[in-house]
Amino acid sequence: MNNMEPSTLAAFDREFGLAELLAGIPREKLQKTLVLLLGGAFRLVDANGAALIGAAAPMSGARRAPLALELEPIGYLECACADESRLQSGSLMLELLLRGVARYKMASGLHLEAVQADFEKLGRKHAALEESEARYKALSEQLEQRVREQIGVIEDTSRQLYQAEKLASVGRLAAGVAHEINNPIGFVRSNLSTSLSYVAKFAALGAALKAGQPGRAAWNELDLDFVLEDFGELLQESVTGADRVAHIVADLKGFSNVDRGEEEMADLNDSLRQACSVIEGQLPRGVTLVRALGEIPRILCLPGYLNQAFLNLLENAVQAVADGGEVKVQSQCADNEILIRISDNGCGIPDDVLPRIFEPFFTTRDVGQGTGLGLPVVRDIVQVHGGRVEVESHAGAGTSFTIHLPIN
Repeated sequence: MNNMEPSTLAAFDREFGLAELLAGIPREKLQKTLVLLLGGAFRLVDANGAALIGAAAPMSGARRAPLALELEPIGYLECACADESRLQSGSLMLELLLRGVARYKMASGLHLEAVQADFEKLGRKHAALEESEARYKALSEQLEQRVREQIGVIEDTSRQLYQAEKLASVGRLAAGVAHEINNPIGFVRSNLSTSLSYVAKFAALGAALKAGQPGRAAWNELDLDFVLEDFGELLQESVTGADRVAHIVADLKGFSNVDRGEEEMADLNDSLRQACSVIEGQLPRGVTLVRALGEIPRILCLPGYLNQAFLNLLENAVQAVADGGEVKVQSQCADNEILIRISDNGCGIPDDVLPRIFEPFFTTRDVGQGTGLGLPVVRDIVQVHGGRVEVESHAGAGTSFTIHLPIN
């Protein structure tokens, strides 16, 4: 009882009046029952003497029996014709009926109060849940907004990092290409300088002939037989050098559209040839580049991006080999995939380093010598094409990177 709500305790302590209790009993049946029991007319009055059933005025010579509820009289049963025994029987029957009605009313009240209390409690819980839901919804919207902002920052950073790696690669590429172009340009310039001296000799011959000197003597004096013979060779060497420069420039075109986002049908063997041609200018003395390109179908792809991936792997391979080393480039079809394998017989990758090679910014080179983005960029480019990169390496035995690209 001590744990009950005050309203529940009040329901137990409530006092009921006779009129209230009689309202819960069918009046006609009660009257008939009491008349039969008492043998005649009767009167029911409340504790204040007010008549509730029967004659309004007191009955002459009537006996009175109290009607008690919880030890307190709440009314009286009066009858003039009944003896004491019948009157007590009638009052006892009424008390039983009244107690039953009182208990029913008490239980009904408790039930209603309990239902109301539960309803109010549920209402409070519902309101709390709605408030909590509103808070979580607002929090969720804030988190979603923050996630969108962070995704934007990450995407911007990724673009910047990719741009940084691309610029670094372009710088390395430019250095190698500059060296590769300088060789043919150098002997072309040398040949042109020599050609100028030869042209000067022919000009001197023309001047001598105009002055009336014997032609043969002037020809021999200027050694024009050697000039004519060497001039053709100089021009042929210059044409060869110019062709080499044109070939390098043509290969570089494959790397000039790395930012193009449109897919196109491309032969990856052409991309590999271009990358190999560009990297040849960076080969250290004694290093051999071997090509073993098989027949592969053209696929829909982003050629500029794949060229970048191939070049990154070739650069790593070239840097890993020493004098007398070999870098090998292979292509083939297997299981509805195109396999591009770039391998070397260089120093290999240590076992403790191998799991981290695709981590952005991870590099084993000295500060300023590498960005640590070359291999992550390769992996991302290949994954964009629905492919994957596999690596196999053993310290001191070389490394092999295999790119798997779906044909369909």
